[in-house]
Amino acid sequence: MQTESHRTRAVFFDVDFTLIYPGPTFQGAGYRDFCARQGVTVDALAFDRAVAAASSHLETRGDVYDAEIFVQYTIRIIEEMGGAGPGVERAARDIYDQWSACHHFEMYEDVPDVLRALHASGLKIGLISNTQRSLTAFQSHFALEGLFTAAVSSFDHGYMKPHRSIFEAALRQVAAEPHEAVMVGDSLPADIEGARGLGMRAVLVSRSGITGRAHACPADVPVIRSLRELPALL
Repeated sequence: MQTESHRTRAVFFDVDFTLIYPGPTFQGAGYRDFCARQGVTVDALAFDRAVAAASSHLETRGDVYDAEIFVQYTIRIIEEMGGAGPGVERAARDIYDQWSACHHFEMYEDVPDVLRALHASGLKIGLISNTQRSLTAFQSHFALEGLFTAAVSSFDHGYMKPHRSIFEAALRQVAAEPHEAVMVGDSLPADIEGARGLGMRAVLVSRSGITGRAHACPADVPVIRSLRELPALL
């Protein structure tokens, strides 16, 4: 049982790969189609390997939100899929622009019921996302209106997780202190380390099971495969 001084008052969620995941538009065949429209040929089957190879680009990003970080990351994916020529950048910018459209994404099946249960329990719920996507449109598209007290995107705020200011902005919106809040997300550096650096607790979502990043997670940070495991930790 939690003491009153450590009672959870607010829970914040990352969005992409925590609450929603990209549909076919942002898989190998989708990238192939984006590229084909720009006269670029790529191997759709190389997509997973290309994403893994490009991931280091995001790990070296700065704190300030900059669309070029994500465009260059996408360019790297396309190049790793075999793409070349001036159309690569055009395709990457198309992909970046379409990432903001909610209809390209699906919600994990466990999300709606858990969010509604947390809201009904009296907890304040918030979103903290490194995205250019409108979080208002996100709530509307997935029929989650009325559940969130706070919503902070890096595009609007100016800084990206793990910068402390984006967490501070979300805490102000729910009028909670760091020790009263929990951050739930799939990224160790952005979600977990960022929140803990400010004194928040954190829960790592690893939907595919125990992975390398889960093994690297601090011992006092719970790792869950489904949001249905979350209420018991709060």
